[in-house]
Amino acid sequence: MVATLLGAAAAGAAELSPHDMALLDRLTWGINASSALHLQAVGPDRWLAEQLHPAANEALPDAVRAAIEAMADVRKFPFDIAVAFDAQGKAANQIADPDQRKSAQQAFQQAMSERARQAASRGILRALYAPDQLRERMTWFWFNHFNVHQNKANLRILVGDYQDRAIRPFALGKFHDLLIATLYHPAMLRYLDNADNAGGHINENYAREIMELHTMGVGAGYSQADVEALARILTGVGIDLRAEDPKLKPELQSQLVREGAFEFNPARHDYGDKTFLGHTIKGRGLAEVDEAIDILVRHPATATHLARQIATYFVADNPPEPLVARMAQTFKTSDGDIAAVLATMVHAPEFAAVLKSGAKFKDPMQYVLSAVRLAYDDKVILNAQPIQNWLNRLGEGLFNHDTPDGYSLISASWNGPGQMMVRFEIARQIGSSSSGLFKPEGPGAVDQPAFPLLANALYFNGLRQTLGPTTLAALDQAISPQDWNTLFLSSPEFMR
Repeated sequence: MVATLLGAAAAGAAELSPHDMALLDRLTWGINASSALHLQAVGPDRWLAEQLHPAANEALPDAVRAAIEAMADVRKFPFDIAVAFDAQGKAANQIADPDQRKSAQQAFQQAMSERARQAASRGILRALYAPDQLRERMTWFWFNHFNVHQNKANLRILVGDYQDRAIRPFALGKFHDLLIATLYHPAMLRYLDNADNAGGHINENYAREIMELHTMGVGAGYSQADVEALARILTGVGIDLRAEDPKLKPELQSQLVREGAFEFNPARHDYGDKTFLGHTIKGRGLAEVDEAIDILVRHPATATHLARQIATYFVADNPPEPLVARMAQTFKTSDGDIAAVLATMVHAPEFAAVLKSGAKFKDPMQYVLSAVRLAYDDKVILNAQPIQNWLNRLGEGLFNHDTPDGYSLISASWNGPGQMMVRFEIARQIGSSSSGLFKPEGPGAVDQPAFPLLANALYFNGLRQTLGPTTLAALDQAISPQDWNTLFLSSPEFMR
């Protein structure tokens, strides 16, 4: 038996309790040997405190940090990125020769696509190797919650900054700050058309989604009149890539706000008074937006909606209502502190029950990343493109959901027969070889093969006790390490 032959790897390793393994697996992008050793060393209470309140600065491995720093535009701000690409696009369109113009336009499109691909690689590298794993899980959750689609307008060049500066820094902080950060980011303003929202030419798209998706939720008691009022409040909130300020009447000049690509243009704002969710909001400019956001964040429906979404993500497709109610109450009493809401969830008996049952099915993102983390631990991959390809095949490609509602959090969306067939193929690729993960990008690159050894100390002293008799029997019949790896990564237990 392959597992028996490899069992010597388990010698001398301490055991991890089923509860601690499940806690580690549920709150990270997947258990691996190094994370299990760290939890053993510090204990579950300190580990959880580290995850809920990580250091402000990223503690990425040197190889990961170097790979990220080598990416184009990673330290530039959206204004500078967008201005440069805008100039490149205009220059390409002005070329007289048709063939040269077509070539330049193709190069422009390829450069934008490359920025999005690199942004996805950054997210994957951080998800695989960042020690602050819970922040990375919540970064994905909040990006999905405040979804933008990379293929609209020029968003391919902005999605990376949107994730890195508008989402990740606030993923465990106050929800108010997170909502404001997304509102001020040009990716959101362009995606949901608020850049086109002006007095006399109202565009309700963003206002509707803020209420329906981002805060209160569908059926929370707001009316069409509330949507219209919020759209009026948001008039003038948009994007400006010009170096010079817009020409304004003297009495409006003090109202102009520009922060990078963000602009509040008072000439485009509806200064009439509004009635929003029963509150009278006096027309006075950008301050109206802050007042409306405060109302939304503190609305009881927002607390319940967000608590249910987070519980669905971590606990169950239909999370228990008492758990949702306690999480919502924490949201209210902590002024929207996301880490406090998560702490309430983790310490709840309902969470302990799901850790024991392992009932929550992995979505494609968690499945692929957990497989790679377990297979290669802290050995840093050199090419994230295979992972991007797998996620695309499984229907959950990064930045690829075209509607504002984000990818589904429900198991039924990801456990159909077609999905399971693709998962088995991916399990075979990961379990049988490095599948291009260690082949550097670029022409002439040489593959640096690596082989995952999953039947290791972590397996024998921890993961094995989580497997049912059917899976154990199948593993016992494996004819090679590759076959054993494939069977383990495609087992029902690993899917949860």
